[in-house]
Amino acid sequence: MNPSTLIGIFASILLLVSVLFFTAESPESFINLPGLAIVVTGTLAATFISYPLKEVVRVVRLVGLVFRRENTYVRDDIKELVDMSRLWFKGDVRAVEKALAHTRNPFLRTGIQLVIANTKEDEIFDMLRWRIARLKAREHAEAQIFRTMATYAPAFGMIGTLVGLVNMLEVMDAGDLQVIGPRMAVALLTTFYGILLANLVFKPIAVKLERRTEERLITMNMVLEGISLITKRRLPSFIEETLNSFVANYHDEIREPDPKTPRAKRRDQQAQG
Repeated sequence: MNPSTLIGIFASILLLVSVLFFTAESPESFINLPGLAIVVTGTLAATFISYPLKEVVRVVRLVGLVFRRENTYVRDDIKELVDMSRLWFKGDVRAVEKALAHTRNPFLRTGIQLVIANTKEDEIFDMLRWRIARLKAREHAEAQIFRTMATYAPAFGMIGTLVGLVNMLEVMDAGDLQVIGPRMAVALLTTFYGILLANLVFKPIAVKLERRTEERLITMNMVLEGISLITKRRLPSFIEETLNSFVANYHDEIREPDPKTPRAKRRDQQAQG
């Protein structure tokens, strides 16, 4: 389980419990299955109308990525690139081909195969950059589906509210507040469901998928840089240092902290002590 997702789910449950048990006389007053059905069904219907079936089905399968911790294997990719660069630097092409048989990164495998085939450097870069752009466009479209659902959900919440208000107007002639009050509450609950689903389900999933894409693009650009250095026959030690810079943690490159601030003073005192 992804720890940040777990914390988010726990905080969401805590929020809902606080709303249901501490701000209402009866928790059942926040339960309205017809209103929830309007929001969920309407959002799904609009999504299926907006996108092809295969895209929606593929995106539903990606929801599991939000809940599990996905390893990027960046260190493994760096090690494979450095090992292959050593073999390539020695001119042992067969050893490089054997090493390729064990790599699980198809992007890395394609790049090294193009190098072995003596493909021109600019053609290698064009091919790999095209694959990077294709992945970026595809995964951006996948995250955009959830952002679209986050737009639809509050809209259908408002539709449910309008339906509830129409039903409330039908009984206003009776002037019975015991009937009008519950009808009004039911009308407003659909908007509540729409906003809740948009901001606690659909938008967070979209952001999580976008962050995953950013990490994958960093890895692919790192591999691209490594293959570029291999084609230029740079030393393996130089390639290793360059690739490690992609995953290294750095301080702020723009501005250093003010030494007059208390935090900086305490850090200096700890360093001196």
